[in-house]
Amino acid sequence: MKKYNIAIVGATGMVGRTFLKVLEERNFPIGNLYLLASSKSKGIEVNFKNKTYIVEELTPESFNKEIDIALFSAGGNLSKKMAPIAISHGITVIDNSSAWRMDPTVPLVVPEVNPEAIKKNKLIANPNCSTIQVVIPLKVLDDLYGIKRVIYSTYQAVSGSGVAGVKDLKNGIEGKEPSNYPHPIAFNCLPHIDDFTENGYTKEELKMIDETRKILDKPNLPITSTCVRVPVENGHSISVNLEFEKEFNLAELKETLKNKKGIVLQDDIKNNIYPMPINANGFDEVFVGRIRRDYSIKNGINLWIVADNIRKGAATNTVQIAELLIKQ
Repeated sequence: MKKYNIAIVGATGMVGRTFLKVLEERNFPIGNLYLLASSKSKGIEVNFKNKTYIVEELTPESFNKEIDIALFSAGGNLSKKMAPIAISHGITVIDNSSAWRMDPTVPLVVPEVNPEAIKKNKLIANPNCSTIQVVIPLKVLDDLYGIKRVIYSTYQAVSGSGVAGVKDLKNGIEGKEPSNYPHPIAFNCLPHIDDFTENGYTKEELKMIDETRKILDKPNLPITSTCVRVPVENGHSISVNLEFEKEFNLAELKETLKNKKGIVLQDDIKNNIYPMPINANGFDEVFVGRIRRDYSIKNGINLWIVADNIRKGAATNTVQIAELLIKQ
């Protein structure tokens, strides 16, 4: 089997370390592995497949090596600076930041939804974590019934803010003041993820709207979104209200979701079985439940969708994109 030289940019961050875990679990065919991070992480030892690697400081010269694919998770500003340098050396970049997602020349990919979008680009964007987990079931339902309108309400874990978010939650439980969020997150909910924009929406809410349209290739799909940070360490939950173009059969809808690879149906309310972040933690699947008609509109339905935002919402989706690339 051919092996590929891989670089991980942001290797010591929460997503970067999960890249390594997922690459090892999925037995990705790696030749040489290069771990890149900021100067403060230089020299850190990281174990991968029973071998010790030393983290190198990321510089423009880092990409002078023979590298096939670079997995980026180091923030948008750094991606904008370093990704073009990597690409100029013939390296394919899969970027986990928001820097390139809405660039019309850059594919925005969820392998279960739009694998054909990858094509032969040298730059591929990984979507927002919340977008990834909702578009997988939405694609299935859009193919069946045609989605007419979408309403998102998210309940997002603090790990979506990285180490600083988790630290705020743990410190807050101990009664300490927050250092990352503008208000305490312990025993609280913040309807504020990313910056507010002039129209009153946050950037996170607009990401979900714009990215869903791009991935589903429905640029005019009516979508609205409210994104809330909740005191959960890991695993995003999303309430989704859909209106379809066509009438639907509830049993058929559930059966179709149940048979879709990457989706786990948990919809047995008689036995209190429904998706919860505590059960999604550590898994790559998207969990769907609380499926019920919305009787306030014609052809309406409610869904509750949960996933591990660090794995499927970031690292695993990125590695799956890399797997698609090597198949090409």
